Amino acid sequence: MRLNDPLITSFYFDNGEYNIDLSFDRVLDVYDYLNDETLRDDEKATICLTILLEEQEYEESKAIDLWNYIYKSFIYVDVKEAIQYDLKGNPMPRIDNKTTKVIDLERDAEFIYASFKQAYNIDLFQEQGRLHWSLFQSLLNGLPGNTIMQKIIQIRLWEPSKHDSDEYKKSMQELQDKYRLEEVDPLE
Repeated sequence: MRLNDPLITSFYFDNGEYNIDLSFDRVLDVYDYLNDETLRDDEKATICLTILLEEQEYEESKAIDLWNYIYKSFIYVDVKEAIQYDLKGNPMPRIDNKTTKVIDLERDAEFIYASFKQAYNIDLFQEQGRLHWSLFQSLLNGLPGNTIMQKIIQIRLWEPSKHDSDEYKKSMQELQDKYRLEEVDPLE
């Protein structure tokens, strides 16, 4: 995202211009269909194009290529690994290939909603069809530490230290169990 670029509302692909609605709720609908294991990839692509594109005039044979372009260019969110540092500020070596997933847009929906309301006084239900996906992502990534979503992320990333009391460790481990998300393998 660049502050001197307009938000994406149209794009050019394969000699054609397409109007696209990238409001956050439509993109979340897209993720619902992408996670639907009963659909084939070509069905997912067609449904997602129907959700996002104002016009439905595209060659059926190019639907997959068009969808892949939209997904990679405008929707995909890279799951970044939380980098841990030692006391000198050097990155710590990774122990395994797993990345801790710190947020799930579906499972954490109520916490995201509450955090947006608390931090920005934004009612996400009132912003459906209006709040652009890029802005949603920026606001989500910039949530202050005193919001419930950021507190849950801190819980998910917490690791015990020798200075923590046994009672505190037990409490944090119970909270981690409560808010745990599945691990993500970056190689998949």
